[in-house]
Order: sequence, then structure tokens, then C-alpha cells
Amino acid sequence: MSKPKTFRPWNPEQTLLLPPSPVEWLSANHLVFFLLDLAAEPELSAIDAVYAARDRRGVKAYEPRTMVMLLLYAYCVGIPSSRRIELACWEDAAFHVLIGNQQPDHSRISDFRLVHLDALAGLCVQVLRLCQKAGLVSLVGV
Repeated sequence: MSKPKTFRPWNPEQTLLLPPSPVEWLSANHLVFFLLDLAAEPELSAIDAVYAARDRRGVKAYEPRTMVMLLLYAYCVGIPSSRRIELACWEDAAFHVLIGNQQPDHSRISDFRLVHLDALAGLCVQVLRLCQKAGLVSLVGV
């Protein structure tokens, strides 16, 4: 008689199955790291001006660069819906790394996009130029 097959133990309450830092969950050449390197480059003065004119009371807004990079990454990976972006912020390791383990809800994401739509359009052009400079895209004939 043969021995029964042995299996890996299953324990849903097991702790520390993943590395302590979410950064270690991603490969070194992941798109998120390029975007994090790029984050300081885009000019956000139009977005900053909107916040400077607002009343400082109430719930704190997310850092504009965080939201810009969140939207940019989401668009790059084919997630345009604010509800799907919110879900990815909870479930996707790359989103966790990009936004520093924060989870903006779909309303905040949607409101940010709506309020800053014109500025975001200009940022897309800036980012494409930076990607071209880095050799990631070719804009010849566009």
C-alpha cells in the first residue's frame, strides 16, 4: 500500500507570508518604480493653485503628486474607472507601493480627476515627453 500524498500546510491565519516591505513584492524594473522616479518632474502649479485657494478646514486632501501618479499608473495598466482604481489600491501590490499604502476611495479619485481635468491633460503631454526622453516611447509621426 502506498503512502497518501502529502500537501503543504494550509493556514489562512498565517502571518508574514509576504516580505515586510511592499517594495519587495515587485520586480526591480516594474513600471511603478519608473513613475516614482518621474514623480518630481511634472509641473503641478495649476493643481497646487486650486488647493491654495481652498479653505484649509475639513478633511485633508491627498498629496496631488500621489493622485497624479495614481491616475497615470492606472491608465497605463488599463484601469480608467475610479471604482476599479479604488479596488486596486486595496488589492494590488503595485498600487500599494505607488501610493504608500493609502486607499483613496472612488469619490476622491473621481473628484480629483474632475476638478483637475485640464491640468491632467497637460500633464499627460509632459509625461509623454519625459518618457520619450527616457527612450521608452517614440513620438515620431504622431
